[in-house]
Amino acid sequence: MAALRLGLTGGIGSGKSTVAQMLAHLGATLIDADAISRAATAANGVAIDALEAAFGSAFITPERALDRDQMRALVFADASAKARLESIVHPLVGQEIARQAEHAQRAGSHCIVFDIPLLVESRHWRASLQRVLVVDCSVQTQVERVTLRSGLDSAAVRRIVDAQVSRAQRLQAADYVLFNDGIALDMLERQVRQMAPLFGL
Repeated sequence: MAALRLGLTGGIGSGKSTVAQMLAHLGATLIDADAISRAATAANGVAIDALEAAFGSAFITPERALDRDQMRALVFADASAKARLESIVHPLVGQEIARQAEHAQRAGSHCIVFDIPLLVESRHWRASLQRVLVVDCSVQTQVERVTLRSGLDSAAVRRIVDAQVSRAQRLQAADYVLFNDGIALDMLERQVRQMAPLFGL
């Protein structure tokens, strides 16, 4: 029997990663696009040679990892740099996601959770997923949570939130919504458990 392909997304500070771990504890196979992307650009990652060729050695650390601070500054100043970066990293991430999904399917997983921050932004993903679960909260809650955990000021966090797709766009893409605002962790976990049978868990 084919596994359910469940897309999981949510804005920064929504609690998406927490929900992903809860689903994994209930037996889902978790594929984390962010973790795959970080690995691709870490020391001697699969994207490093191509990134060096495209951007120059100034963007590669002595340990042969992507210099994230340098790249962040470039992308902020030059919109075309973001497109070049994504054209290198995204196909490599996509290949690894496909490999992990195939492995999970062969292993008999009932539900494969694709934790993809940019799921709504990328039209490519929706076609390959059967259902989408959005973890939702107010923008104010996003700002408060990220400010608390990151040490950034609220204005900087607000700019990050504003750079993502809107809350309304995310909700429009959802088949299921988990509202994670003003509730304790045990209540969130209870909601995840209540939803689990919908995902074959």
